[in-house]
Amino acid sequence: MEGATATFVKETLPGGMRVVVEPIPHVRSVAVGLWYGVGSRHEDETTSGLSHFLEHMFFKGTARRSARDIAETMDQVGGQLNAVTTKEYTCIYTRVLDEHFPIGLDVIADMALNSRLDPQDVEREKGIILEEIKLYEDTPDEQIHDFLVQTMWDGHALGRSVLGTAEAVQAFDVAEVARFFDTYYRPANMVVGVAGNVDPPVVVNSVAAAFDGRQGGARPSEGGAPTRAVRREVRRKDTEQVHLAVGGTGVPLEHPDMYGLQLVSMILGGGPSSRLFQEIREERGLAYSVYSYTASYRDGGLSAIYAGVSPRHAASVLELVQAELLALSSGGIKEMELQRARDQVKAAMVMSLESTSSRMSRLARGELMLGRVLDTDEIIARIDAVTLDDAHRIADALLGPNELTVCAIGPVHPDLAPI
Repeated sequence: MEGATATFVKETLPGGMRVVVEPIPHVRSVAVGLWYGVGSRHEDETTSGLSHFLEHMFFKGTARRSARDIAETMDQVGGQLNAVTTKEYTCIYTRVLDEHFPIGLDVIADMALNSRLDPQDVEREKGIILEEIKLYEDTPDEQIHDFLVQTMWDGHALGRSVLGTAEAVQAFDVAEVARFFDTYYRPANMVVGVAGNVDPPVVVNSVAAAFDGRQGGARPSEGGAPTRAVRREVRRKDTEQVHLAVGGTGVPLEHPDMYGLQLVSMILGGGPSSRLFQEIREERGLAYSVYSYTASYRDGGLSAIYAGVSPRHAASVLELVQAELLALSSGGIKEMELQRARDQVKAAMVMSLESTSSRMSRLARGELMLGRVLDTDEIIARIDAVTLDDAHRIADALLGPNELTVCAIGPVHPDLAPI
């Protein structure tokens, strides 16, 4: 039961596939997602980027539909179709009117089960993704986040880029792509999430029919938890700005301090009223973009700060970041700030639930990553339970200014080196 407002239905099919459904009778849309427990952390040096590559290949046609047919079928019903790959999962998803649910499910099931993996398509897509990697390398405000993770978790699978390396992508062939698909894209490693104006028994039966005969498989091994390195790394590049990322320890999913760390990060740099935004942007005018965030995975996590600044201001901004971290870790959080952060985090979560796509994602991601769907009231209770003492303890333990990894991309001045 989801609070007092909605009921979830969960069924596990004979092959191990889990189906989670949330009926929402007052809407006219349905969101459907196929979620696989595979991402960049399940790759090695030779398969780096292969999860993302397969995501692209799903759109290149099946035995029944060409790539153009897929696009035209969705356009004919006004549907949305997309996919995403992360470090720990891959998802193909669609959103259609309730009357077109059978079409939406049929299309994405066909894409997932019957991708042609044509050699010419593979070679063509390699070129497209190599261009995507070049675009990414020309976007330092995105690249800096992967640079930080690679530096913090050097040598661990969680440190790998979702896009992969150009060397690995260039070497992909049909046989390797097919082996990777057969290993990871199986029912036992899969969750189907559906939210919208649907009848749950009809959904479960439809999913069972669409995936009938697919063998179970097993969930992949993920290795050990990452160990964080405290380092300073610079990539000198001819850019207008220096892009800074400061990383501290985080917590894994379901850790008791996960919501507390989110609140501390919100106070630090989570919005226009946050300390970093007010001090660095509003008061001093040293940056346009400055913010903090957290990321939690099955067995690890991080907290991070980003700022894009003029080269001459980089050292000053890092000093201001360190000063704010020291203030937080020294008992400087106010109850007013903590309550504001609670309200921000809760509001963002609750407002996101007005979208069938967001509700579907929450259902399926919770089942895939945690083995259960988190109740909204439970999450709100956990957020409200974070005390001022908790916030100070978390800030002191995880965000101490002497335990940080600092990365920079851009025309870094020599005076940045000691920071």
